[in-house]
Amino acid sequence: MVQTISALGLPEGQPKTWHSLEIVEAIADLETDLETGLNSVQIKQRLAEFGANELTAKKSKPWWWKFLLQFNQPLLIILLGAGLVKAISGSFVNAGVIWGVTTTNAIIGFIQESKAEGAIAALAKAITTETTVIRDGKKSRIQSQELVPGDIVLLTSGDKVPADLRLVQVRNLQVDESALTGESVAVEKDTRALKTDTPLAERKNMAYAGGFVTFGQAMGIVVATGNATETGRISQLMERHTDLSTPLTRKFDKFSRNWLRVVLGLATLTFVAGLSYKNLQEALEAAVTLIVSAIPEGLPAVVTVTLAIGVSRMARRHAIIRKLPAVETLGSATVVCSDKTGTLTENQMTVQAIYAGGHQYTVTGVGYAPEGEILLDDKLVNLNTEKGLQECLLAGLLCNDSHLENKNGKWVVVGDPTEGALIASAEKAGFSQSHFTKKMPRLDGIPFESDYQYMATLHKTPQGKTIYVKGSAEAILKRCTLLQKIDGQTHPIDCVETFRQTIIEREVNIMARQGLRVLAFAKKPVSNQQMTVDHEDIDTGLIFLGLQGMIDPPRESATKAVQACQEAGIQVKMITGDHAVTAQAIARRMGIHKNGSVLAFTGAELAQMDQQELAEVAEEGVVFARVAPEQKLRLVEALQSKGEIVAMTGDGVNDAPALKKADIGIAMGGAGTEVAKEAADMVLTDDNFASIEAAVEEGRAVYRNLLKAIYFILPVNGGESMTILFSVLLSRELPILSLQVLWLNMLNSITMTVPLAFEPKPQNVMKQPPRSPNEPLLSASRLKRILAISLFNWIVIFGVFEYIEYTTGNINLARTMAINSLIAGRIFYLLSISQLIPNLIAKMDGTIQENVDIPAIGFGIVGAIALQIIFAHVPLINDVFSTAPLSFQQWLFCLAVGSPMILWSAVVNKIDPPN
Repeated sequence: MVQTISALGLPEGQPKTWHSLEIVEAIADLETDLETGLNSVQIKQRLAEFGANELTAKKSKPWWWKFLLQFNQPLLIILLGAGLVKAISGSFVNAGVIWGVTTTNAIIGFIQESKAEGAIAALAKAITTETTVIRDGKKSRIQSQELVPGDIVLLTSGDKVPADLRLVQVRNLQVDESALTGESVAVEKDTRALKTDTPLAERKNMAYAGGFVTFGQAMGIVVATGNATETGRISQLMERHTDLSTPLTRKFDKFSRNWLRVVLGLATLTFVAGLSYKNLQEALEAAVTLIVSAIPEGLPAVVTVTLAIGVSRMARRHAIIRKLPAVETLGSATVVCSDKTGTLTENQMTVQAIYAGGHQYTVTGVGYAPEGEILLDDKLVNLNTEKGLQECLLAGLLCNDSHLENKNGKWVVVGDPTEGALIASAEKAGFSQSHFTKKMPRLDGIPFESDYQYMATLHKTPQGKTIYVKGSAEAILKRCTLLQKIDGQTHPIDCVETFRQTIIEREVNIMARQGLRVLAFAKKPVSNQQMTVDHEDIDTGLIFLGLQGMIDPPRESATKAVQACQEAGIQVKMITGDHAVTAQAIARRMGIHKNGSVLAFTGAELAQMDQQELAEVAEEGVVFARVAPEQKLRLVEALQSKGEIVAMTGDGVNDAPALKKADIGIAMGGAGTEVAKEAADMVLTDDNFASIEAAVEEGRAVYRNLLKAIYFILPVNGGESMTILFSVLLSRELPILSLQVLWLNMLNSITMTVPLAFEPKPQNVMKQPPRSPNEPLLSASRLKRILAISLFNWIVIFGVFEYIEYTTGNINLARTMAINSLIAGRIFYLLSISQLIPNLIAKMDGTIQENVDIPAIGFGIVGAIALQIIFAHVPLINDVFSTAPLSFQQWLFCLAVGSPMILWSAVVNKIDPPN
């Protein structure tokens, strides 16, 4: 007993293939009884062994540990060490300022990454419910958390499936498993054993936790609870991927390590050189100052602010960013892997084609709203002359167990989506369901059963009692002996087999190639004395009425967005749990392709591939159908192994692991499950794939602005570091002190750099291919720019300091004027890389009409000037930072010294254009 159940229930074991067992084998393995269920002793034992039927997450790190981990960054560690050196040498103010800067950066990172990961909690809610069980021979209602393997569960329409069940009895059972499998239509269930390798979406004898019963009743045995369920396995897949690593964070990590090596090398050189003519304390001061000057302390804050502004811009375009680094990641995406149902499509079945009376009709309109027309050769049909069409629509309306409701202005189906589509098509022709159900009341019916592949209803009509039948073309046609023509007259079918294989099969194939799900319709007049209908009544003698083909259609806006993404060099791939034929047809309709080809692969085919084969297929394939959650995850990993930056969209529970693993996971805000939203980096509030294109555009603009910020900040660090190094090598006084460096790197840099985040996006940003994922943060041309501007900054600082100290003998004044001259040059440099002046000129001559954030740069410049006035003229600041007041002529001198930056930056911009 313990052995068999443990093999099932333990998360680390291989799950048992319950769908491949006969019912008697499942009952024997679980030692249960269909009539009496488990007894109280068994329940207590199994609850102790397997625990409650709920999902449990790994214990997360305490908040204080997460905060300490924020300091585990190379540049911050060096700053902490520099602060410690200053404290040991007695410079407690300097040490306090340095530690304050590092702590501020750590707090920013902690706030950014401390958003609670609620995906597991959302999954738990997805399977929490009340359920009916048989225990000790009695029916009772219990909380789903109390279920154990071997419990006998009773399901009925409207129930949520509380655990993984092996079905043992079903009556017309249909379960909506779209959140788990991606299948857009409710699945009919039966009890027959299946092959071991049957895909999850085709296991008709199983009902999985989180599914929703849309129709019928059933009895099932609990075979897995909690983390051992399919939903639980998804939670474990998500727990494997909890980091916030993005291309941007990875590039910053690499940049930090490389910059660290340079800083340590220069600091060591400075210290050794300083010992040759200074005492130990002075040598340490020089080395610490170089470390502080070389590290861009303000950069993390600037990056955070720039990303936050990107978040705000994306929110205005219906994209809510949940994790800050994702703002830039989407802009660098090279592949978008999209779920089909509800993401690319409307998630509403719609009849689009009808064949009746020998004519092919087109149905317009989307979804369940009774808005649209029925056309014949692109012309509106006259229903009065199309008797055959009328009968076909009427059959779909009456042979139906569902109905449509208008909820908050949106039409929804109560019941089966396929039946909702049939009602909508009839109502587009003016047939009211409520009217005809009263005029032609149902007397009896045969529910749809997979064994027969049809449904039948008996109605009292003005022409007498009539049986209406709908089902698969194969099941209906072999029972038909008559054919209804366009005028409503019936004609004998001379050869049923020939008729089925030629005319109708051709029409079925036409619809199937479009990805349509095809249903056939028939009727049979019967005696007025007949009150019931049975299978024998419709074995033969049916009148064939026609076919209706339906599909979950693609969104028009999503189709345009797909094309825009492909034009921007971004591959679009469809990963779905739906059928391959349907998915491939949708892909063709939307223009999703790679080099003109629409290659499709199934989950069964992917399961046979090793990782290398999968990587090649993932790159070349366009449609991946009938895939399990693990396979979605493997596909994302395979694409990432090829160097792709992967964005994954989805709305179901089955999408959550892949959403979490992708470089950026995108969930649907309306139709999406809470699980998908919690696992995602971004949520689309309008459930529109088109919003992805807008978000990509904003993401690309954010990255450009980040690069501007980087090559605006780093030249200051470069100029400061060169100044200190050469001063030590030349045995000169330091032109700038460590505290003054912190003022420049934190306050002044942030004031002038943040406005770059408001820069408008270039007009051609979506006409360019995605940047290479392997492109370094600092390319060769950007390094040349940084070195060139650093050289100018060094000349300004060192030259002004030496000149003023030589002419005045006032070292504090010399340092103050050197720093203010540097700021003047920075202002001119900022104007040269921003779009402020070009946009002002363009607005004056009418070249652009759109609103751009022109004032931001101006505010930044004014703020920087105000800070430097405080720096030079506030007595308290003079005392703390060793500065001195300036005369008006000295201010003009600083401005004049910085002005050559105009010409210098013009030369640099030729080497590396800033936009």
